[in-house]
Amino acid sequence: MKPTKRLGIWMDHSIAHLMELTKDSIVTKTIESESKIQEKEQHTSKDESLKLNKEQNYHAAFFKKLGDVIKDFDEVVLFGPTSAKNELLNILRDNHLFEKIKIEVKSADKMTENQQQAFVKEYFNTTYN
Repeated sequence: MKPTKRLGIWMDHSIAHLMELTKDSIVTKTIESESKIQEKEQHTSKDESLKLNKEQNYHAAFFKKLGDVIKDFDEVVLFGPTSAKNELLNILRDNHLFEKIKIEVKSADKMTENQQQAFVKEYFNTTYN
């Protein structure tokens, strides 16, 4: 039997810290939303509807990138301080490619990288041991 692939994702609307739990360690990767990159460039627009439309497109692309990673895992926990985790879960539930993946959402505040990793280890050790 192949080992279960587990992933924890701390996220908000602009950044996601992906932590793959292996037998011995946690491998962390970061994905930033294009909106965060654009924010850094101080791009301003006076047209509010254009800004909102761009932001929605950035979120859709961001969630797509996360979905592309999640599809390779068996169990995933989404956590973080904003509603982004719930929005992503709703998108994933609407896609049959994710129906065999156990995905759970947990609330969490802003955390350091060490706190995020401890959360993921604790979640999977408590839930599955």
